[in-house]
Amino acid sequence: MWIASQTGDPLDLLRRMKFETVGFHPVDGCALNVVEQINQTWTYTVALAATKQLLDLHPDAGGFRLAPGASASQALDIMSLAEGLVGAETCPAVDPRNNRKLVKDIDKLAHRLEWYRYVFFMSPLFPGGKRLPELERDGVQVWSVNV
Repeated sequence: MWIASQTGDPLDLLRRMKFETVGFHPVDGCALNVVEQINQTWTYTVALAATKQLLDLHPDAGGFRLAPGASASQALDIMSLAEGLVGAETCPAVDPRNNRKLVKDIDKLAHRLEWYRYVFFMSPLFPGGKRLPELERDGVQVWSVNV
């Protein structure tokens, strides 16, 4: 509704979307700019899709705690309630290789002690929810998710 009501300079619309708090966080409802609202929405969406996959793979995990994105409330984006069983990092990305995001997430998990370690991402370059062994190393599984 807010975007449809905008008139005038298209660059001004983009400036407002980037710098003004006209959007909202998808979970806690606090004010955000629209660009950050989009980023946070996809961050949570990918984490939820990954958790669904993890529930199928690890019914013995006792459930999962989620803290996707830059949250410092736990060490990883997704952690099993069964201590030390499952840990995962998640991200939405145009290309998970951009900014070495995939490498950094695998590096982070490579030194963790969880029995099962994963990176889940959503990217138009890797459609479909499937395991991607060609991207794996150091015992960390890599999966694309689809929403």
